[in-house]
Amino acid sequence: MITQAQADQLAEAWLQAWNSRDLARIMAHYADTIDFCSPFIVNLLQRPDGRLLGKPAVQAYFAQGLAKFPDLHFTLLQALPGVGSVTLLYRSVNDLLAAETMEIDAAGKICRVMAHYSATAERI
Repeated sequence: MITQAQADQLAEAWLQAWNSRDLARIMAHYADTIDFCSPFIVNLLQRPDGRLLGKPAVQAYFAQGLAKFPDLHFTLLQALPGVGSVTLLYRSVNDLLAAETMEIDAAGKICRVMAHYSATAERI
């Protein structure tokens, strides 16, 4: 079970990394075997399955996202702890409401992400 304190700590470090726009710092949070699903993948990469596997693919996607959204800034609303996972509720690009459920592996790295956004199709 992940505690609220652990969820808050992960959320703070993750948001600081994203808001720094430092790709290496962002990628440090993810496992080499990351399984990442997002509506942004469908829209930005034209991948109907919305899924990327492995750190190199996710890193390339994040680099593209950082270039496309130069004013990217995330604002945390809530970190929700679970059993082996955390869901972060935050304000994302274009002020979209976002919720990312992140599974955490034994090494403390994010190994699976399922991202959800409000009104994605209209605002990306």
